Amino acid sequence: MFRLHVRPHWSLQRPGQTDFDLPVVLRLCAAVHEGGSLAQAARQIGLSYRHAWGLLREAEQVFARPLVELERGRGGRLTRLGEILLWADRRIAARLSPALDSLSSELNAEIERVLTSVAPVRIQASHGFAVQALQETLVESGLHIDLRYTNSVDALQALARQECDLAGFHVPEGHLQAAGLSPYRVALQGAPLQLINLATRVQGLMLPQGNPRGIRHWDDLAESPVRFINRQPGSGTRLLIDLLLREERVLPERISGYEMWEYTHAAVAAYIASGMADVGFGIEAAARRFQLDFLPMASERYFLACRADAGTHPDLTAVFTLLRAGELRRRIGALPGYNSDACGSVITLADAFPDSFPPANADRERAPDPAVL
Repeated sequence: MFRLHVRPHWSLQRPGQTDFDLPVVLRLCAAVHEGGSLAQAARQIGLSYRHAWGLLREAEQVFARPLVELERGRGGRLTRLGEILLWADRRIAARLSPALDSLSSELNAEIERVLTSVAPVRIQASHGFAVQALQETLVESGLHIDLRYTNSVDALQALARQECDLAGFHVPEGHLQAAGLSPYRVALQGAPLQLINLATRVQGLMLPQGNPRGIRHWDDLAESPVRFINRQPGSGTRLLIDLLLREERVLPERISGYEMWEYTHAAVAAYIASGMADVGFGIEAAARRFQLDFLPMASERYFLACRADAGTHPDLTAVFTLLRAGELRRRIGALPGYNSDACGSVITLADAFPDSFPPANADRERAPDPAVL
């Protein structure tokens, strides 16, 4: 079965002239940035050295300044303009990927309904690297899924309205758990639910290499020239940020950039890596992907919630099997800051949050036999 993928595309139009092939130039710039050699970069993206050199010369004419400074021996490094374009491309990809991935999944599900008459497994989840690993595993197995990224509250509310089969959400561990669970309480108290462990992960401050500002605590951000990049209101990570600020008695209005936000961990990391901010907050995997320093501050559990009678859905049985399989655990466990030891285990709300849900709920939320799932 084929899969559609929707991706952003750069276009540079010039009146009276053919469109400039900017996407290829950006790929070339990225390869130069990673390898430090134009010859190597050209080979990496499948171009001759002559063609690559011609593209850079054309780009220099278009922008009236070079994107790459070539050195003797066919080496090269990006100019400031080249860096700006490259990081803009990475920020765009990081910012739009959840929305485009959701759209791709929705289109694939609609096409599959027409071609196969099979209802997909509907998943709504807070965006994260473990969920991406889950999606890849499910698609490779041949299962039909419709994955839509949203915030944790909306995902659980969709599950309560039976608009999805699985809802992904994350909750801080330790003393912040009760406050972190509060926004989900109403959605979790409807029909009997089961929780499937996906992973635990670490969140913290993401910083440029070497931490040039010497940031160690939230106080270091208050009333200082340090530029912060936040997450969007309503996201679970934004909730965690606000809980940590409240705990440290740091007022949000004292932080420069608190009102500026991005939609994903990767977008926050790209924002910092491009030099547009000095610090942000997110998962370690995003920081490492963009070669940033990371200061851990909190751990979370990421769950998939489903209705207690979910085992009656034939495709969900296959999903539960894959959740317990070694391949998904390996993929998630390889992500920096993630632990997948409990991946696929099924528990009740009372087991997961004994201090927040009365024991009486446990009687009607009996965990299913894993052999059935």
